[in-house]
Order: sequence, then structure tokens, then C-alpha cells
Amino acid sequence: MARNDIAGKVVLIAGGAKNLGGLLSRNFAKKGAKVAIHYNSGSTKADAESTLADIQQAGGEAFLFQADLTKIDNIKQLFAAANTKFGGIDIAINTVGKVLKKPYVETTESEYDSMFDINSKVAYFFIQEAGKVLNDNGKVCTIVTSLLAAFTGYYSTYAGAKAPVEDFTRAASKEFGNRGISVTAVAPGPMDTPFFYGQESEDAVAYHKSASALGGLTDIKDIAPLVEFLVSDGWWITGQTIFANGGYTTR
Repeated sequence: MARNDIAGKVVLIAGGAKNLGGLLSRNFAKKGAKVAIHYNSGSTKADAESTLADIQQAGGEAFLFQADLTKIDNIKQLFAAANTKFGGIDIAINTVGKVLKKPYVETTESEYDSMFDINSKVAYFFIQEAGKVLNDNGKVCTIVTSLLAAFTGYYSTYAGAKAPVEDFTRAASKEFGNRGISVTAVAPGPMDTPFFYGQESEDAVAYHKSASALGGLTDIKDIAPLVEFLVSDGWWITGQTIFANGGYTTR
């Protein structure tokens, strides 16, 4: 099997029930991959079951795994479950994230801890477990944020907690490269999903829509093909964070 062929591969997706993760789960299954779909809690169960049903009705193979990944043992159990179910894992994608828009001086310690647990700690140990478990010539991809290249307030804990993932990605790419494993991160602009709207005012939404050079918010349908490329034909790209935001920010 060619290293860039999706058909027959096993894909593990953290946060694979809805939004970008749900689209990736469906897309990989359509291409003939077997998919391990992680979701966080009971509030996402219906979305997870809907994604699984869509895959199965289309003749694909997938299973669900519910867990809070801030507990590191749960990350290990997620990888172990996929490995046991499908006999190996080829691609690991982490879409998990939490956003907080709040003034720096009003942010509490508990908010800081939660943001870094979800956005940084989970990312670190997800990549670590992928490095231990993935088959040779595997692929790892983490979703971060284009705010890493923004000069703005109110997202100190969100952008701040995603920022270390760039360094995690570089380090892991060096350490895993001798096994042919590529490690990347994708930084979308504000995506047109419920994840975005929860903390934004109407004025802020209007600004974000107008800020990209191509106009409008990022569509998950424009991000999914990039992720799919990076873990298939684009495997030679490694250690990089790719900004895909319609000209919303730049380095």
C-alpha cells in the first residue's frame, strides 16, 4: 500500500463527532478509511451517533469512543481501543479545542488551567501517544488557530494555549521522522461553526467576516481538504504550521 493512499488506512480523530471533526470523519470513511471517532461528553453523543450512522449507511467502518482527554490515561485508552479494533493506526488527527474571549485582567486561574489543559496538554500527550502507537509512515495533524499570527486582545488564553503546539509539532517531526511519520498543524481562521459564535458579539462577527482578504468566515469544507492532503499526498510537509484563513492573518 502506498504511503499516501487513504483507502484501507486507520484514522483516529479526536473531536471527530461534529463540525470540522465530523466532516473529516465522513470524508475519510468515504475514501475507504476505517475511522475511530472520539467525542468528549454526553452533550456531543447525538452528533457522534449521527456521524457514525452516516458512515455506516454509506458502507463505511467506524466506532465511537467517549472520553475526557484532559485525563491522559484516556488518550492512551483511545489509541489502544483503535489499535485493538482495527489492528493498527495510520493517521491521528486532533481537532479538540476550547475558546475563551475575555479581558486579560479578568481571566481566572481556573479558566487558565482549563484552557491550557484542553488546548495544550491534550495536544502534547495526543502527539506523544501517536508517536508511540502509529504505524511506520504514519501522519499526525493538530488543529490550532490563525490567532497565533494575530495582534489582538481578549484571546490570551486561547491563542496562548494553542501557541505551544507549534513547538510540539516541530519537535515531534524531528523525533518521529526516522520512522517516516510526518507531523503538522493547521491554523484556520474563525470558522463558521457553533464553536465560533458562542463568545462573539454581532459586531465582532461582522469584523471577523470582513477581515479576511477573500471575504467571510472560514468554511470547514475549505479546511478538511487541506488536512486530508497533509496526511496523504502532502506527507512530505512536516514540522510546519499551515495557515489557511483566506488572508485573515499572515506571518
